[in-house]
Amino acid sequence: MKKEIKPEEFTKNPFHMIGKEWMLVTAEKDGKVNTMTASWGGVGIMWGKPVAYVFIRPQRYTKEFIDGTDTFSLSILGEEHRKTLSYLGTVSGRDEDKISKSGLHVKHEGVTPYFEEANTVMVCRKLFAQPLDPAGFIDKECDTKWYPQKDYHTMYVVEIEKVLVD
Repeated sequence: MKKEIKPEEFTKNPFHMIGKEWMLVTAEKDGKVNTMTASWGGVGIMWGKPVAYVFIRPQRYTKEFIDGTDTFSLSILGEEHRKTLSYLGTVSGRDEDKISKSGLHVKHEGVTPYFEEANTVMVCRKLFAQPLDPAGFIDKECDTKWYPQKDYHTMYVVEIEKVLVD
C-alpha cells in the first residue's frame, strides 16, 4: 500500500531518479492506458507550485494520451525493472499491448493511472505545454545533436498534486 507524502517531503535525488532510474510517463484516454519510458525532465517550483517538467517527442504514441487528458503520472521503478523500462521505452503501444506484456499492474489514483510496482509515483496535472522552438537554442550543438530529424519535443510543465511512496 502506498503512502501519500507532500511534495516538499520528497527527498529522492532527482538527477539520479530521472537520469539513471528513469520514469514511466502514463496517461489514460478513452479507457485505454499507455506509457513510455523517459529520462529527460526535472522537478522544482514554478508559479508557486511544486512542479515537474517532462519532454515528449511528437511521434510518441503516449503524447496522444497526454494531450487527451488533464492528468498523468510519473512512476519510478527500481533497478529490478530495468529490462521492463527498456522494453516500454522501445516498443510502441500502437503496435502491441505492451503494458500487459510488461507484467506491470495498472492502478489508479482517482482517474490517473500509475504502476503498482513503482516505488515512487507523482500524480500530475498539466499546467503548460509548448513545443520546443529551435530558435531558442543558444547552444546550437543541442539542436544538431538531439534533433537531426527536427522532431522537437513538447515540454509539459505539470503540478505535482500527490506523491505516493512505498
